[in-house]
Amino acid sequence: MSMEMVAWNQVYTAMTGPNETRPFSRATLSRILEFARPRRKLLGGFLILSVATAILGVATPVLAGRVVNAIVDNDAPRVVVILALIIAALAVADAVLGVITRWLSARIGEGLILDLRTAVFDHVQRMPIAFFTRTRTGALVSRLNNDVIGAQRAFSDTLSGVVANVVTLLLTAAVMFQISWQVTLLSLVLLPVFVIPARRMGNRLASLERESANHDSAMSTQMTERFSAPGATLVKLFGQPKRESREFASRASRVADIGVRIAMAQTIFATALTLVSALAIAVVYGLGGFYALRGQLDPGAVVSLSLLLTRLYAPLTALANARVEVMSALVSFERVFEVLDLKPLIVDKPDAEKVPDGPASVELVDVSFAYPSADKVSLASLEEVATLDSRGGDVVLHGVSLKAEPGQVVALVGSSGAGKSTIAQLVSRLYDVDSGSVRLSGVDVRDLTAETIKQTVGMVTQDGHLFHDSVRGNLLLARPDASEEEIWDALRRARLADLVGAMADGLDTVVGERGYRLSGGERQRLTIARLLLARPRIVVLDEATASLDSTSEAAVQEALGEALVGRTALVIAHRLSTVRAADVILVLEDGRIIERGTHTELLAAGGRYEELYRTQFDTGSDPDNESADDDSTEGVVVG
Repeated sequence: MSMEMVAWNQVYTAMTGPNETRPFSRATLSRILEFARPRRKLLGGFLILSVATAILGVATPVLAGRVVNAIVDNDAPRVVVILALIIAALAVADAVLGVITRWLSARIGEGLILDLRTAVFDHVQRMPIAFFTRTRTGALVSRLNNDVIGAQRAFSDTLSGVVANVVTLLLTAAVMFQISWQVTLLSLVLLPVFVIPARRMGNRLASLERESANHDSAMSTQMTERFSAPGATLVKLFGQPKRESREFASRASRVADIGVRIAMAQTIFATALTLVSALAIAVVYGLGGFYALRGQLDPGAVVSLSLLLTRLYAPLTALANARVEVMSALVSFERVFEVLDLKPLIVDKPDAEKVPDGPASVELVDVSFAYPSADKVSLASLEEVATLDSRGGDVVLHGVSLKAEPGQVVALVGSSGAGKSTIAQLVSRLYDVDSGSVRLSGVDVRDLTAETIKQTVGMVTQDGHLFHDSVRGNLLLARPDASEEEIWDALRRARLADLVGAMADGLDTVVGERGYRLSGGERQRLTIARLLLARPRIVVLDEATASLDSTSEAAVQEALGEALVGRTALVIAHRLSTVRAADVILVLEDGRIIERGTHTELLAAGGRYEELYRTQFDTGSDPDNESADDDSTEGVVVG
């Protein structure tokens, strides 16, 4: 490696190293070795080849010196040819070893990335919903990308670099001292001039790089917000394009100014280091040439010393910065392990069982619940806060008891924040209760496997979330082994078969991010088709029609009618007209059930339900004789 390349590598390492040092952690090292253990044979071969490459790198300059001596001594041409062939053979061997080493490095590095990413992805999937509501998605994705790759460099770059540099340094120094200890010592005098500025300038470059990253992040944030459809609409309706342009230009200008400063600092830094190495080589030529003219040193030895010098400075400089590289890798590993150390709140018991066969019931017995505090489900670094709030959440449910018998429809109504959606999440075991129990067919959900709960309970939420995938892909999420006929049957029952059939790509039509290429009603009906394909015995409808217009709502209600036939259902709704035919209506306020009964019974009682109902239909007409739209959906929602 040339001294100029060494200088630029020093610049890069200084700029990309960690911003702070951390104490060495034996526990982290132990866990790293556990990840490396399956590839220990590859690692061993990788290190052996790295050492062999270092030896070849030292042998070539020595042979070059012998070629010069052979020419000066007027040896037979055969000697020069043989030496040249040996140098060529070493070059070929070095190239072959380089390819093999790179293959081993790629196998080890990419394998480690695969293991780490898979471990983090699988672990994150087991985290509670509270984790995702608090975590910045970008920060979490960064752990799967940047930090995992940073950890991978510990094996593919740092480890081999340290080993190869130590071997190269020892061999080169030994050979140089053997050739001429005087010239070697004098050339090393300039080493502090080479290393010390590297550390100081590296800090300066790192500071500039961080400042540039902050400005670039602000600029990117403005672009992301303004270039989205809602953001662009907001700017066109209320924004001032000229002011927006000035703000963007100001941020972009700061990024550009810092870019110029970084470019100049890098160039001056690399040029200075290259100059120092050139001066060191000049010392070798000057002093070595002086000794050669006096007959105290062979001419070839001078050439060998000059070539070896670059191989001495390069590993010395790299090893001087090895601590930064090692700490950078440790930081990356620690950030990955930080996520892996978060304990999932929901885990299957070793002896967890399945939901009993047959029609299923849902029961809550004296349930109290508070959402977990941040320190139990999140990381400060993923939320971009200094410290996590360790205080417990407010109690959301207070001694709630209810039961939906097999085939029965139970409706939950009440004000926003009363705890209705929380009950839905507890039934699906997205959270565990603090006290009491949630039971499916008489069995506590904590004694059931997550897989059997998923197969038994199906939920349709208000937002009707879809992935950026095809219609087929979104449906098969519920049942990957479903046949084409079963998919079309689910679409027909969800009143979507005609729409999907008319699409150019049919089932392979991509619905877009969050399903934005479909209307609200179409998106919701597709989630219902997914539910029908899953064939759960218990259905939870959490405000499934709250954000739809009357026409879309009617279509969705018709599809929901298919979904509820023969199934136990919990229906959460603000629109009370959609739950009038429920078998039981429960009124929640402040996490407590304050009323229960049928629609007629609750109206006659004149309590909170009657108040909510009159408020919604206070139009001067009799709420029990509503419009045709409401009448048409009434029986459909509750089956």
